[in-house]
Amino acid sequence: MTRVLVPMLSEPPARPVGGVVRGFDGETMGTTWSVKAVLPVTTDLAAMTAMVQRALDKVVSEMSAWDPMSALSRFNRSAPGSWTVLPAGFATVLRRALEVAEGSDGAFDPTLGAITDLWGFGPRPFSGEPPSAEALDAARAPIGWRRVTLDGDALFQPGRLHIDLNGIAKGFGVDEAARALDRAGVRSYLVEVGGELRGTGAKPDGQPWWVELERPPVAGANDENAPRTLLALHGLSVATSGDYRRFFDHAGKRYAHTLDPAAGAPCDAGVVSVTVIHSECMTADALATALTVMGPDAAIAFATARNLPALVVTRGPNGLSERLSPALLAMLDE
Repeated sequence: MTRVLVPMLSEPPARPVGGVVRGFDGETMGTTWSVKAVLPVTTDLAAMTAMVQRALDKVVSEMSAWDPMSALSRFNRSAPGSWTVLPAGFATVLRRALEVAEGSDGAFDPTLGAITDLWGFGPRPFSGEPPSAEALDAARAPIGWRRVTLDGDALFQPGRLHIDLNGIAKGFGVDEAARALDRAGVRSYLVEVGGELRGTGAKPDGQPWWVELERPPVAGANDENAPRTLLALHGLSVATSGDYRRFFDHAGKRYAHTLDPAAGAPCDAGVVSVTVIHSECMTADALATALTVMGPDAAIAFATARNLPALVVTRGPNGLSERLSPALLAMLDE
């Protein structure tokens, strides 16, 4: 079964005149990136690759917890009572993270750096076992998005505040790569970073950029018979949060990388994956995390109230089941 999603557009994307679809790629944020773009055959692909790589490297230099010299790492080491002037990109992402935190009642929280490390999803060495209650209590003590004071681009360190932007920075990287292409005059492209996507324009044959929404893998299942959902991307981004992306197993239980801020532990709300469609990839990225933490009923209610296209996948006794928000249902081409 194949479902087709077509967004309502005020006007169709302009069909490019001249040029062919060309692809280039690289590595970033512990994963890969790729671009497909309509370009003249004479375009210097090496220069285009370097341009996109620079945009993504800048995101890493500002917001990577794995780079000890990143702006984020330096803030996390800063002295209590001090202020740090953030790079513009870092400040932009943190402001959006705080907006999503407030709007989701803390289901998304950018202050989970200490417990992210504790559960083995950060840069520090991990034992492979869940942390003790004592260690978890100590790590949870300083977290909380309401402890964040951002004055313009200056961020206050109240003490032991560890910012973690893993749930939003990759989406911002997609947006930054897209902006670099925009500045270079590229009008039709599809950007992908680690599974997160943003597309605009049309291909030379007039077709939009068709992408398949990510579906959780099912052991022993025949992929040919699995339902597929295709989306026409124009001026839209797609982000997916899934418990199969990063996890560890211990004593017969899976611990996924999406953390529940209230519990200080990997969320166990019954959600396998959430896909969100939004004009901005960093917002889609953060909202996919927030909806995963909320659980299926609250996630659909949240998406319904905000007219947000979202696909929520849960696992039950009969396998995987899907729930589509009303905004996503309205995009079905039937």
